[in-house]
Amino acid sequence: MSTTFIVLAGPAIALLVPFTSLALTRARGLRNLVTNLLLAGSGLITTATGLVGMLSPPHTLILPLGLPWLPMHLRLDALAGFFLVVIGLMTASVGIYSVGYLRAQAKEINLTLLDISMALFIIGMQGVVLADDAYTFMIFWEVMSVSSYFLVVFEHEKEANRKAGFLYLLMAHLGALLILSSFSILYAAGQSFEFETMRVVELTPLWASLAFLSAGLGFGMKAGLIPLHVWLPEAHPVAPSNASALMSGVMIKVAVFGFLRVIWDLVGLHQAQEWWGGLVLAAGSSSAVGGVLMALQQHNLKRLLAYSSVENIGIITIGLGLAMIFAHFGYPALAALGLVAALYHTLNHALFKGLLFMGAGAILHATHHRNLDHLGGLIRRMPFTAILFLIGCISISGLPPFNGFVSEWLTFQAGLMAPKLAGSPLSALIPFSAAMLALAGALTATCFIKVFGVVFQGTPRTRAAAEAQEVDSWMLSGMAVPAVLCILLGVFPVWVIPFIDKISLLLLPSNLGLSAANGSWLWLTPMSPERASYAPLIVMGTTIFAGWVAYLFYRRGRPVRRAVIWSCGHPDLNPRMQYTAVSFSQPLRQIFTLVYQPQEVVARLNHGHASLIKRVRYSVHTQDLAWKYIYLPIKHSIEWMTRRMDWFQALRIHGHLSLIFLTLLILLGFLI
Repeated sequence: MSTTFIVLAGPAIALLVPFTSLALTRARGLRNLVTNLLLAGSGLITTATGLVGMLSPPHTLILPLGLPWLPMHLRLDALAGFFLVVIGLMTASVGIYSVGYLRAQAKEINLTLLDISMALFIIGMQGVVLADDAYTFMIFWEVMSVSSYFLVVFEHEKEANRKAGFLYLLMAHLGALLILSSFSILYAAGQSFEFETMRVVELTPLWASLAFLSAGLGFGMKAGLIPLHVWLPEAHPVAPSNASALMSGVMIKVAVFGFLRVIWDLVGLHQAQEWWGGLVLAAGSSSAVGGVLMALQQHNLKRLLAYSSVENIGIITIGLGLAMIFAHFGYPALAALGLVAALYHTLNHALFKGLLFMGAGAILHATHHRNLDHLGGLIRRMPFTAILFLIGCISISGLPPFNGFVSEWLTFQAGLMAPKLAGSPLSALIPFSAAMLALAGALTATCFIKVFGVVFQGTPRTRAAAEAQEVDSWMLSGMAVPAVLCILLGVFPVWVIPFIDKISLLLLPSNLGLSAANGSWLWLTPMSPERASYAPLIVMGTTIFAGWVAYLFYRRGRPVRRAVIWSCGHPDLNPRMQYTAVSFSQPLRQIFTLVYQPQEVVARLNHGHASLIKRVRYSVHTQDLAWKYIYLPIKHSIEWMTRRMDWFQALRIHGHLSLIFLTLLILLGFLI
C-alpha cells in the first residue's frame, strides 16, 4: 500500500462530503444519511492511518500544492498517528450520531452549510496533524479555525451565537499570530519552513525562550488554558451538539499536538530552560482547579461541559509540565511517564467529553432544554441515554475501573517522584500541583454527581422533561462507541500504554519500555511494583462481585415496595421541592467565595406589608475572574482610546490630506 494512499485516504473521504451534500440537495433525508456516513467512514480510515503511523517508521510525502517554491510536506509518525487515532475515533462516533441528531432538523436548518463546515473542520484537524512544514501547518490551522467559526455561528439569528463567534474568531487569530511568531523565529535561524530543517536549528537561550512563549501562548489559547480560556465556554455551548463534541473532544487536543510538535520536536527539550516546565505545570494546575470551580456553578449543561474541558486540558498540561521538568533534570524514564500520562488523558478526555456532549445533545433533542433546572426525571424516560451518560460521568470523575482514573493515576505517579529533584525549587512546586490535581478530581466528582442527579433523577421540573422520549438508535449507537471505549481503556490500559509509549522514543531519549506493563496483562506498574501498581481487572471484578452479593441479599425473596414519597408533612409534593443546580453547589460557593465573588439578589413579594411575604425569589451570579480582571479592563482601555480618537473622524478633507502628507515626509526621512 502506497504512502500517498495511507496518508490521504481519510481527508479524501471527508472531502467528498461537500460535493455529496450539494448533489443531493433535494433529497434531504438521503443527503443526511450519506454525508454523515461518509464522515464516519473518514473517521474509521483516519483511525487506521493513525495506527499505521504508530506502528511503522515515519512516512513522508510531498504534494505538488502550495507555493511555487514550497510544496506541501506531510509526515506520518508516531506522534501524528496517535492524534489521528483521537480524531478518527471521535469523527466516526459523531458521524453515526449525527444521522439521528440531524434527521429531525433536516427541514429546518441549512444542512449544506453544516456539511461543508464539518468536512472542512475535520480536514483542517487532520492536515494540522500531518503537516511537515510551517506553511502547510498554518494553512490547515486556519482552515480548522475558520470552519469551526461557522459551526459556532451556525444559528446566527441568535445574538449570543454571533457574539461567541466574534470572540472565538478574535482569539483564534490572535493565537495564530503567536504561533506564526514562533515559526518565524525558527525560520530566521534555519532559513527554511520545513520542519526537518527546524529540528536541527540551535537557538540562543533568549530566542528559544521567545519561541517557547509565543507557541505556548498561541496553543494555550486554542486549548483553553486559564486565563486564555474565555472563548471556550462561550463558543462550545452555542454550536450544534455534534460539532461541540468534536470541538471540545478533539479540536483543543490538536492544540496539544501543536505544542508537542513545536516545543518538544522542533525547538527540542535540549534547548529548554528550567523555568519552562515550571510555567507549564503552574498553568496546568490553575486550569485544572479553576475550570472545575467554574463548571460547578453553571446551570447550562453545555456551558458546564465546556468549563470542564478547561479542567481536563489542565490535567493534560500538568502531565506535560512534569515531563518537561524531569527531562531537564536528566530523568528520561520519569519524563516518559509524564508524557504517557498526558497523552493517555488526551485520548480519554476525547472519548468521555465527546460522549457527554453527545449526551447533552440527546437531552436537548428530547426536551429542547439545556438548563439543568428545567430537566429532571429523565432516567425513566431516556434509560439508555442515562446509562451512557452515566458512563461518561464516572469516567470524567476519575473513578476506577474507568479510563479517566488510569490517566490521572499515572499523572499522580509522576508527581510522586518529586523527591528526585531535591535541591531544585521545582521540587516544592510538584507536590503542590499534585494536591491541586487531587482537589480537581474531588470537585469534578461533585460536579457530575450534581449533573446526573439534577438531570436524570428526581421528578420532571417542566412539561418538556415529563414528555421526553428516548432518542433513536443512530444517536444511541454514536454514544455507545466512546462509552464502550471508556470501559475498555480503563480495564485494559496495559494493552494500550505500550503503543502510546512509542511516542516517547520520538520526543525523549528514553521511554517506559516493558516496565509499563511489567510483562503482564493484569498489572499496570508504571515505575516498579514496590512503588505503586494497579490491577483494573481485579478492581472491576471486585466491584461486580460486591454488587452481585448486595443484590442477592437485598432482593432475594423481597417484593418491590412502593410508597408515597415523604414530603416533610406537606400535603402535595411538587418539583420545586427538589435541589436545583444552584442550591446543590451553594456550599462550595460559600467555601470558595474569594474565587467566585458571587452577586446574590433576594427579592421579596409581599401582600402589602413587609411581614406578609407571598414569595421570595433568590438569584445568584458568578463571574469568571479572567473577564473581570483581565479582559474587561482591556476592553475599557480600548474604548477609552477610541473615544480620544473621535477628533480624527471629525477632520475635513484637508485635515486628512495633511496627515497623509506628514506621514509621507516621515517615511522619506527614514529612507534617506
